[in-house]
Amino acid sequence: MNTMMLMFMIMILISNIFMFLSFILSKKSLMDREKCSPFECGFDPKSLARIPFSLHFFLITVIFLIFDVEIALMFPIICTFNLTNLFIWYKVSFFFIIMLLLGLYHEWNQNMLNWII
Repeated sequence: MNTMMLMFMIMILISNIFMFLSFILSKKSLMDREKCSPFECGFDPKSLARIPFSLHFFLITVIFLIFDVEIALMFPIICTFNLTNLFIWYKVSFFFIIMLLLGLYHEWNQNMLNWII
């Protein structure tokens, strides 16, 4: 038990020594003008560094991801066609497709699928 504690303390001491040496020997400057600027390639920006965010484009992207995942969930339904009861398979598939169509109708009704606002 004592040797484990001694090894643990030696490891902690060595790691602290290396961290202290790396902090002392590093050439990092906290107030470097080039590092604090929005562009790190050496030239000063002439306009605002951040582009205005399009909320409409973001919502269309989220809708695409949701429907893309739902389509990926339909592949196991196709693969299990021969393995399950046909009546249950039709009920599950019909329910899933109805939910997709209701979601699509809701998005269409909310005018989220229009590119022009």
